[in-house]
Amino acid sequence: MELVERRTEVRWLWTHFLVSQRRICELLNVAESSQRYVRRRNDEELRAKLVEAAREKPKWGYRRLQLKLQDQGMRVNHKRVYRVYREAGLLIRRRRRKRLLRAGFVRPRVTGANQEWALDFVHDAAESGRKFRVLSVIDVYTRECLALEVDTSFASRRVTRELDGIIAKRTRPLALRCDNGPEFTSRHFLAWALGRKIELVHIEPGRPVQNAHVESFHGKLRDECLNASWFGSLFEARVKIAAWKEEYNEERPHSSLGYRTPAAFAASLERCGKDAALENPAETAGFSLSHNASNSKAFSEEEFTRSNVV
Repeated sequence: MELVERRTEVRWLWTHFLVSQRRICELLNVAESSQRYVRRRNDEELRAKLVEAAREKPKWGYRRLQLKLQDQGMRVNHKRVYRVYREAGLLIRRRRRKRLLRAGFVRPRVTGANQEWALDFVHDAAESGRKFRVLSVIDVYTRECLALEVDTSFASRRVTRELDGIIAKRTRPLALRCDNGPEFTSRHFLAWALGRKIELVHIEPGRPVQNAHVESFHGKLRDECLNASWFGSLFEARVKIAAWKEEYNEERPHSSLGYRTPAAFAASLERCGKDAALENPAETAGFSLSHNASNSKAFSEEEFTRSNVV
């Protein structure tokens, strides 16, 4: 039992039973000075700013909210932010799925930008009930969102046209990771990739975890944009999704990049003049990337490897 919980138990026992506070502290192994301590620090300003930031970004956790407060000039320890964040009732409850462990092959590690892009579609509907699809393209290494195209349908020629536009601005990737949808298995798409010497990595049917980076990206897109927005028309959907794409690349801190934005991380690679390996995110962020209520020990190497997929 933690000290905070024991102090709460002491207060409850002292209120409901005719026992001295000193005796209860002895039984529960709580120092009397700790029990009688009254915190003099005022957290109302921090609480107000946290609540305001959480209303603006309801799906952001306390780590990203802390960085948002730092951008506003407020320097606060992350443990204090977490405490006030919990007291204000801002915790995000995430449903953890039970996962079946399977033996699989080890994916080759991506060590630079434009080595592998990931593609996939996500679906939604406008106010009129008209359904539309969103083609998302991300760089697996820099986590940049290269494209978020919205339309009612996508033929393979439309997909290759969008990819040609991205290649004209950047450079061609070495590989494309995608599922086995008709847009990615058509003769036109296969011939297009062969002509540009781009390797196609098709995941196994029914195994979306093999394209985990884009699936994780779609979770953020769904929580922070699609579920949080009301689309009156297809044009409005394009405008709002394009605005979120810019926010994701330029403003949203990414945990696997040391809480830097994808654009800032890509810019740092360009300044170095080469695609260096990822730094330790914990060192770059300036604080531990995990928070355990019972203790503050860091992730194990295995846990960190799993979290780096996010």
